[in-house]
Amino acid sequence: MRLFSWLTPSHLVMVGLLLGFAIAHSGLAALRPWGEQRLGARLYRVIFALVSLPLAVVLVIYFLNHRYDGLLLWQVEGIPGIHSLVWVLSAISFLFLYPATFNLLEIAAIQKPEVHLFETGIMRITRHPQMVGQVIWCIAHTLWIGTTFTLLTSIGLVTHHLFAVWHGDRRMLARYGGAFEAARTRTSVIPFLAIVQGRQTLKWVEFIRPAYLGVTGFILLLWWVHPWLIGATGKLNW
Repeated sequence: MRLFSWLTPSHLVMVGLLLGFAIAHSGLAALRPWGEQRLGARLYRVIFALVSLPLAVVLVIYFLNHRYDGLLLWQVEGIPGIHSLVWVLSAISFLFLYPATFNLLEIAAIQKPEVHLFETGIMRITRHPQMVGQVIWCIAHTLWIGTTFTLLTSIGLVTHHLFAVWHGDRRMLARYGGAFEAARTRTSVIPFLAIVQGRQTLKWVEFIRPAYLGVTGFILLLWWVHPWLIGATGKLNW
């Protein structure tokens, strides 16, 4: 038996897809000031979405179709409570992943997209909720599936989001200067660290807003359509 017989071609394809998405997504984010100046904020947001969303969809479909590829490192599906734990962690991950941007009209370029210096709601818990949500999602799914392909995918996703922490702070500093420096001293990357250290105060009333309600509804919808989603992607020979 060869030492790397578990290393299927899908592992290498996923590395390529992750690199392509990271370069496109972070690259377009870095070029945003240049692009908005020449094309306008709305058009640049549309271009950003037309590039990023198809790449993200391809990533999701390819992951779902190959998640059991490679070597099975552990098997926990039969352990009582693990299934519920994975679903709870997944739900928590979405609460961090998607309220990071509250202005849905700006995302759709209906309103002029802006770069906001948020310091409310989930931003009080962590300055980079998308990174935290991605880490939680990867932990949950890697625990449940337990294959080398899923582990590789999770490492790639987390690495990209850790880079995005540095990249995002750098872009915010360039845009807001001292105002961002002040916000950075009152917030933390590690969840709840600024609150524990007394640099930040959690205000639960700030979580009563449509964005959080919408994400909660999305989580329930995803739980309902999850079996159908797995079946639908399986019909694609990717």
